Amino acid sequence: MTYIPAETLAAEAKKTWAEVSAKKEPLKPKDRMAIPAQEMPSQDPAIRRSNMEEVALGYSAEEARLEALRCLQCTTAPCIAGCPVSINIPGFIQAIADGDNKKAIDILKESSLLPAVCGRVCPQETQCQAPCTVGKALKSVDKAVSIGRLERYVADWERENGLMEIPAIKPNTGKKVGIIGTGPAGLTVAADIRREGHDVTLFEAFHKPGGVMVYGIPEFRLPKAIVQKEIDTLTAMGCELKTNFVIGRTRKISDLLGEDGFDALFIGTGAGLPRFMNIEGENLVGVYSANEYLTRSNLMRAYDKERAATPVFDSERVAVLGGGNVAMDAARTAVRLGAKEVYLIYRRTEVEMPARVEEVAHAKEEGVIFHFLQNPKRILSDERGWVRGIECLRYELGEPDASGRRRPVEIKGSEFEIELDTVIVAIGNDSNPLIRQTTPGLETNKWGNIIVDENGKSSIERIYAGGDIVLGAATVILAMGEGRKAAAAMNKMLANS
Repeated sequence: MTYIPAETLAAEAKKTWAEVSAKKEPLKPKDRMAIPAQEMPSQDPAIRRSNMEEVALGYSAEEARLEALRCLQCTTAPCIAGCPVSINIPGFIQAIADGDNKKAIDILKESSLLPAVCGRVCPQETQCQAPCTVGKALKSVDKAVSIGRLERYVADWERENGLMEIPAIKPNTGKKVGIIGTGPAGLTVAADIRREGHDVTLFEAFHKPGGVMVYGIPEFRLPKAIVQKEIDTLTAMGCELKTNFVIGRTRKISDLLGEDGFDALFIGTGAGLPRFMNIEGENLVGVYSANEYLTRSNLMRAYDKERAATPVFDSERVAVLGGGNVAMDAARTAVRLGAKEVYLIYRRTEVEMPARVEEVAHAKEEGVIFHFLQNPKRILSDERGWVRGIECLRYELGEPDASGRRRPVEIKGSEFEIELDTVIVAIGNDSNPLIRQTTPGLETNKWGNIIVDENGKSSIERIYAGGDIVLGAATVILAMGEGRKAAAAMNKMLANS
């Protein structure tokens, strides 16, 4: 991917739009296919390395309408089947093509409560865009209609024009529902439950709501003001928010149901317990989990060194271990915190990396150095017990494993060292065990995820769960889909009780 200045993209779009809109006859499929895919304008890599402002700048009106015109409006709409919340994708895209952004956002919000968030961080290329007819015809998912970018465009249009509306709320039922966790699943459930007239209280362990959208995803990918807007909508609907409230410590599940008068609970506490590699040296000073590193930067604003009092080490040479989106976030954050060199070490090749292609491209543009087919054997210590380097092994790919990716096979005697002062482990997360440990009868699997039925109901009556605490670490839109399913079942249960 070659960086193209936003001004150049805008000029090209205006020229193409003038040509397309001058045509007298309706566009035929071949005309739509001939419209070039609209690249997302972004900050210059040389500039964005030193700021936390959003990298992707969003479509202009011309870029959005051109991209929307690329949609063939297939009668089979395979894109809808690829969407976890079944958005009417052809419908909202046609509205953008017609210049009716209000209609487009109304269609989106029939199914998605967080379009500005999902349009930025969801992996559309493996969900709704993967089966896109245009992409298949052009033999590249990169050429599919950019559904996520269009979703972001129209959601930003609504917010920037002050058109966000508070959803209608039915008369009060007297029923009381507690939502544990304020990530995408919890926020989705809260809105759907409140719309039915039930009282809703959200419990958040941190001092700020938003879950992974606030503590995990960096500002340069998802501005926190956008998440706060969604929180503000919920409080305007009458939802009560309690922060610094740790379920299992401040109050137990049994207390909420038995003493505090809640008629139902939804658990959406996510997957926030970091995994480590269990190698020598992981207890050294200078080793972080990606969770800690990102939370210090995002939630506690450690990047704002003049105003924030959050301590974070001024690293010079950083290694990030892992190949997912969290690893990309950690590596790109380290760049912005001033590291001179940032290495990303991954034991397979770029083809097998689970991170979004766009995030990998952005990381490369920002100077992150990728070490493929390598993996750490041990972290090396200096005389003070601080990280001084890492010893790695080289790998080659063997047969596919259970994930379908080719298994990395160690090359004996291939050890080598990299000089470092910081290591960030980003190999995944498990669920926090606190609620499980303090709630007898709550069934979980061997990974600690809550076991639920097809409606999100747990093993305990009146307790539902969804999002990463059920799925394991997944995506925002999948968490929302689980939340909507659970909320529908909870509303039905409450209506019949």
